[in-house]
Amino acid sequence: MLVAQISDTHILAPDPDLPAASLRADCLRRCVADINCQEPDAVLLTGDTVQHGRADEYALLQRLLSPLAAPFFPVPGNRDDKQVLRAAFTERRFLAEGGEFLHYAIDDYDVRLVGIDSTLSGERKGRFCEARQAWLEATLDARPDMPTLLFIHHPPFDVDDHYVGGYRIPGEAAALEAIVRRRPQVVGMLCGHVHWSVSRAWAGTEACIMPSVAVDLRKGIDETEARGRPVYMLHRVSRGKGLVSEARMVEA
Repeated sequence: MLVAQISDTHILAPDPDLPAASLRADCLRRCVADINCQEPDAVLLTGDTVQHGRADEYALLQRLLSPLAAPFFPVPGNRDDKQVLRAAFTERRFLAEGGEFLHYAIDDYDVRLVGIDSTLSGERKGRFCEARQAWLEATLDARPDMPTLLFIHHPPFDVDDHYVGGYRIPGEAAALEAIVRRRPQVVGMLCGHVHWSVSRAWAGTEACIMPSVAVDLRKGIDETEARGRPVYMLHRVSRGKGLVSEARMVEA
């Protein structure tokens, strides 16, 4: 299964006085066009899709994503407003169920996709409370023999000195790791939030953080070489090989 990942687009409503607004929209537009050329089975959005959680930002996000040929599946980041996000994508039945958390499982592919909501309104750091823990345990236990790819906004581990203590309650990140470690069907976890490209072993599987799609926000990329080219991730996922990931830089 081929999965494309987009993260931390931080879309702003059009504003001639904010150059970042048109820059970020153009970055996402170019990524969407390139993703269509790769023909992935699905596209995952790992949060901070817009900057302020406003309806006009989501309206632009919806327009920018509409050309995608593959189905796309978002989870919220700390910049997102879950209710406004749901309202913007009412045609997505998995988002329309309501409830406190915006997480779900997609069983339409050879690899199961499980989106996890790590956000709390007004909180920048991640959360994975007991209710979320119970939901994830029940969701994974329902299909123990199905290869499963998790995706979430906040990575549940530190990244050198760039991202330390990313969860408000440290024990919640440890709880997420323990749940995944006990379930070998999990072939990987995809994350955002850090704006930095990181791959590492975690909880007996592979974890991957992608940089921001927005070239004005991303970190850890040589801008002399990149020259303003936006980047997204391609992940090949299978039962036998697990998660194989690559960053794809969009041509100028």
